[in-house]
Amino acid sequence: MMLGCCGADDAEGGRGRAWLITRRRALAALACSGGMLPRGARADDPYPPLLQDLVVAEAPGAGGIHYVLGHPGVPAEANEGHTSNAGFVVTDEGVVVFDTLGTPSLGWRLLQKIRQTTPQTPRFVVLSHYHADHIYGLQAFRDHSDAVIVAQTKALDYDTPGNTEDEEAAPRLAQRRQALAPWVNASTRIVEPSVTFSQQSDLLLGGRRFLLLYAGPAHSMSDSMMFIEPDGVLFAGDIVQNSRIPFMASAAVNTGNWLRGLEEVARLKPRFIIPGHGSPSSDAASAIAFTRDYIRYVRTAMQRAVDSWTDFDTAYAQTDWTPYQRLPAFNATNRGNAYRVFLEIEGGSFGGGKPSQ
Repeated sequence: MMLGCCGADDAEGGRGRAWLITRRRALAALACSGGMLPRGARADDPYPPLLQDLVVAEAPGAGGIHYVLGHPGVPAEANEGHTSNAGFVVTDEGVVVFDTLGTPSLGWRLLQKIRQTTPQTPRFVVLSHYHADHIYGLQAFRDHSDAVIVAQTKALDYDTPGNTEDEEAAPRLAQRRQALAPWVNASTRIVEPSVTFSQQSDLLLGGRRFLLLYAGPAHSMSDSMMFIEPDGVLFAGDIVQNSRIPFMASAAVNTGNWLRGLEEVARLKPRFIIPGHGSPSSDAASAIAFTRDYIRYVRTAMQRAVDSWTDFDTAYAQTDWTPYQRLPAFNATNRGNAYRVFLEIEGGSFGGGKPSQ
């Protein structure tokens, strides 16, 4: 299977280089200062300190629903692996966390932000899906809280040797130990869920209902969303990726199911949506439409190629990608996305058998 690029997206090269220069200057200043720690870090932090702090925002009109936003590119040294979104909901009976970010250091910082926000403790951690950029932070919550970790049943297969249905856990961890050192290192480990659900589940806490919905296989085998009632706020996971090219180049991707999952998101009519990557929005319909329209665009181009017996390289070169080529993560993921969709459609045209290469 194809692993995502570990470098900064070329479309954001200028920003990525600027961040990298800033980081190197900060490291140099840290060395010259005799070991002064970055803001928010403490000498007793159990994980390598971050140079960039997490910024916590609150969903409008919904007291206690908080989120943090990742860099829109791909995980790299310049962004310290912080590319996904996460959040937490404070109730008078405890905190529900949604996703834990892409390194133990990020997970630890998220836990510190929760503790700075409320005296309530994390009761549950809900995972959108088992991909590295969303789950490596689990280590901090497993080691430093009593929260119950909840995920869809397929998450249990993530770290199974020989698993080829989804992102391969061991190669991905090895890649991130190189790309995201020191934040992902020899001590970083995969943490499994404590509790799983199949299609739907509910958490009732502090007068709120947290509706957990399975939406996969789509982006991954274990795609899940969390809808908060009565607030109407949706943590959509990677089913929705607003104004950022979604990653679709893995064995688990099923764009037909993904489109059906987006229909389910639309039926919920969320008042405010927090995607797995990209910008949150009070205009949920537009955020949903961005991901839906991109998938349809790629599928239409690759369907045309399969129908006309055009080889992939020729089809990709002939496709007009200008509507998307300036968006974050385009250079890192778009060609792999198109190839995966090409194989998916080609396989379907042969009765669902293994697609030709």
